[in-house]
Amino acid sequence: MALFAVSDLHLGKNMDVFGAQWEHHQIKIAENWQKTVKDSDTVIISGDVSWAKRLDDALPDLEFINSLPGNKVIHSGNHDYWWDSTQKLNSLFKSIFFLKNNYFVYMDYAICGSRGWICPGDTRFTPSDEKVYRRELKRAERSFEKAVCDGYRKFILSLHFPPVNDKLERSGFSELIAKYKPGITIYGHLHSVSEEALLPYKLVSADYLDFTPCRLI
Repeated sequence: MALFAVSDLHLGKNMDVFGAQWEHHQIKIAENWQKTVKDSDTVIISGDVSWAKRLDDALPDLEFINSLPGNKVIHSGNHDYWWDSTQKLNSLFKSIFFLKNNYFVYMDYAICGSRGWICPGDTRFTPSDEKVYRRELKRAERSFEKAVCDGYRKFILSLHFPPVNDKLERSGFSELIAKYKPGITIYGHLHSVSEEALLPYKLVSADYLDFTPCRLI
């Protein structure tokens, strides 16, 4: 019953334009996943699952994920425009749990999270980002609060965006981490930064991991 993580699968689109490592990336994902993950394992997918803009168009990508070994916990990234009602999504697939304003139980851990967003003070942060940042921060907090209400005291936090800005300054997300003390915090979104730059947070972008889910526990 191992726990793995990966993000930024970017299914449904030829990604070769982003570099040679992306050639036939869906085949790489399938082959490496099947070599690494067992049916009894769980995999967190931390956003940017599919390029589709509508759920109907994303279904082939979700069916592909559903066909892979293990249970999957998915939350959205900044490109997951296909995300529909979470209740509806959670009725579609036996092996996929969609994480939004809720949490997933793995052994004695509650897997909490949200998409996250660019944090204040980042060189790319604009006034229009403030509303989204606050909303995603509240979703992450709500995820923790529901788990605590149900008696959980051990957490894993999954975000799509890093929990700090590009200056590594404190944010609302890092304050949540300090408050709830998740054993592991993972993030995706970045493709060219070394993991060491954001320790103790763990980067799980697919291309960073050579398209192989990373074992967490």
